[in-house]
Amino acid sequence: MEIDKYNIVIIGGGPGGYTAGIRAAMKGARVAVVEADKLGGVCLNRGCIPSKALIASAEQYKRMKAASSFGINLSSPPVYDWLAMRARKDKIVDGLVGGISQLFKSHGVDHHFGFGKITGQNEVTVVDENRGTKALKTDNIIIGTGSRSASIPGIAVDGQRILTSDHLLELDQLPKSILIIGAGVIGCEWACMLSLLDVEVTVVEMLERALPFEDATTSKLFERELKKMKIKLHTGTKVESITPGPEGVSATLSGGGKVEANQMLVAVGRAFNTEEIGLEEVGVKLNKNGSIKTDAGMRTNIDNIYAIGDVRGDILLAYTATHDGMVAVENALGGNLKRNYLGVPSVIFTHPEVASVGLSEAKAAEKHELAIGKFPLRALGKAHAENEISGEVKVIGDKKTDKLLGVHIVGVHATEVIHTAALAVNRGLTVTQLGSLIFGHPVISESLMEAAHDVHGSAVHLAKKK
Repeated sequence: MEIDKYNIVIIGGGPGGYTAGIRAAMKGARVAVVEADKLGGVCLNRGCIPSKALIASAEQYKRMKAASSFGINLSSPPVYDWLAMRARKDKIVDGLVGGISQLFKSHGVDHHFGFGKITGQNEVTVVDENRGTKALKTDNIIIGTGSRSASIPGIAVDGQRILTSDHLLELDQLPKSILIIGAGVIGCEWACMLSLLDVEVTVVEMLERALPFEDATTSKLFERELKKMKIKLHTGTKVESITPGPEGVSATLSGGGKVEANQMLVAVGRAFNTEEIGLEEVGVKLNKNGSIKTDAGMRTNIDNIYAIGDVRGDILLAYTATHDGMVAVENALGGNLKRNYLGVPSVIFTHPEVASVGLSEAKAAEKHELAIGKFPLRALGKAHAENEISGEVKVIGDKKTDKLLGVHIVGVHATEVIHTAALAVNRGLTVTQLGSLIFGHPVISESLMEAAHDVHGSAVHLAKKK
């Protein structure tokens, strides 16, 4: 058996793993990343990037259908080509995956193709596609194996009628109708994209509102937008049974309702990739939900073994995985860093976009007396110029101290605008300090300034409050 020796071996080449590998090499470590699939993980290959590429195509199609409202007359109605959209998506993904490989070469990171299993406190064994093995000796191990689509008991995903988001990315043609189980981030992003591409969409959510982990006001505004898009939404509802048929599936809902659709998407969360990677053999402790237990420095209960990203079961986001990886590398090389999630934004690529940072109104009210400001995008010149006037910005402050507690946005470019608010939350600014920043004009970000002013009743572009 061939044996290599490293300072750090990382299992998993997703956003957390590959960035950790590069950072470790920058710090002078000899580092290996073990990945059996393409570098970039779910985010780059089956999640963030490919879905956003398709969303961009769908939104471009929407704009072209509305060309006349911009003073542009098309010679014929626009027609989209799903396979061309897929090809564009694949080209983008392949280019970025190749970019990671080049970065590995540039920084001297070894990529071992294969399945990584911990076979000792200082050893990872790589099993390649031909069942050949290679032992990697290492001072430290970082686990970044990520997560996968969760399943629903009694509903078998077959890749034909019943799909995960992975299957949707590779469809040869879109269905005329689809039932989406789950109105979380993934379910709502796909619902909006497919609706923009003229698919008839029905969404069923077990909890009482769409985007249930966002602020309640955000959910209300977003549900109104779903209705405008003619997306049918059933909240507080369960799928009791699924019956396959010649044209698709028939779903029986709690309360006796039925939905028929050509295909069904299961989007009910994520499951952790902790099986068969050797955790039991070396005694790495798990949380009750099956994720890996770590401290704030990404350390497991085994001194030299760390875990990062989704597999920790904390915040399941590509960008927090990257942050986790930087913390783990620093500590593996002798540092003592702790994660800092203060000001981590939530960004959701629905139509319109949704973004937030800090506390929701309900959470903030548990410990603070609140002052709240709101500003509708319809009062913004740039929103009218872009023909995107739906949504609003909501700013939550502490009435006594004026500390900025949270910001919630529904509207065009929300996923970009939120980062100004994220910096303000991270740095502990007050609402007044946020509002005193001079914003450019005309920009969508002005809505953030106006909402901050409205906390104190001083938004000049809103009617006087009675």
